[in-house]
Amino acid sequence: MGVNLGMWKRATTTLVRMDSKTEWDALDVVSKWLIATRSGVTTVTLYSCVIAGFFALRAGVFAFLPWLVMTIGLFLAHGANNLLNDYTDYSRGIDTDNYFRTQYGVHPLAQGFWGKAAQMRWFIVSGLLGMLSAVYAVYYSGFDPVVIGLFVYGSLMLLLYTYPLKHFAVGELTIFVIWGPIMIGGVYMVLAHQWSWGVALAGVPFGLSVASINIGKHIDKSEEDRRKGVHTLPVLIGQSAARWVNIMAIVLAYAFALSSIFVTHFLSPVLLLVFLAAPDAWKAVKLLSKPRPAEAPPGYPIWPRWFSSVAFLHNRKFGNLFIVGVALDMAVRLIFPTFWR
Repeated sequence: MGVNLGMWKRATTTLVRMDSKTEWDALDVVSKWLIATRSGVTTVTLYSCVIAGFFALRAGVFAFLPWLVMTIGLFLAHGANNLLNDYTDYSRGIDTDNYFRTQYGVHPLAQGFWGKAAQMRWFIVSGLLGMLSAVYAVYYSGFDPVVIGLFVYGSLMLLLYTYPLKHFAVGELTIFVIWGPIMIGGVYMVLAHQWSWGVALAGVPFGLSVASINIGKHIDKSEEDRRKGVHTLPVLIGQSAARWVNIMAIVLAYAFALSSIFVTHFLSPVLLLVFLAAPDAWKAVKLLSKPRPAEAPPGYPIWPRWFSSVAFLHNRKFGNLFIVGVALDMAVRLIFPTFWR
């Protein structure tokens, strides 16, 4: 069994479909983990950590080792959450009967690639490694009570997101809070040894763009969830209202980016780079303004993903530009310390 770097790249950039157990068994351990944890999407965690790192660099408080440990740990924790999500939904009989989750990516349990015991082992190992990085962050922060609180909060969200949070229409809000102000603000706090509301608020635009993926996915599978008794936000308020909520999430991402420039002045006008993603945002808004079709249009290659796909593509473009904008903002302020005060 050789290392398959090509599969590593594929698994971190897209959701992999695979129907052959023989093909699955031939994969290396890292490839299996990346595919099983849906790393094509969990890379949003790396984006949040990179954004926090640039804010720390700008403030002169960046330390590479603590940042790297937290980044790897949070990525592993996100993967552990997805493993638990699949384990829980499969055990509760949700991920069966060609359910939405089993159609868009590998589901090792549902496809018989491994059993529940193996899935739980992968979850435990991933979760423990993520927890060790959190313990290191707590130690590095001098056992700061706020960092300890963030550690406890993150652990609870990892365990409770799939059930009950997702089933009571608060999963979408949880996604926004964690991948925006909490993760970006929290990583920064560990590095800086102090909380910054400026950093937390500056993380809101990216958190909203991440939440838009989750809302889009939940709209895509709202009919299946309604039949299965999974009460996500789109199930609770209906597909039409949920589509408008998602449109607002995308629009507000740009509104908060503008606010961080022209209201709080925390970031400079170089962040206007994110508006290069506006065509992708407009494409998402136009798609969201109409109901999801009942079946795939002719030639559509990635059904049943519809709203989630366009939201993901926008998030990736927006996130890339946001990181570049934050990096350039840092560079400009290092050269001209009084710029845009």
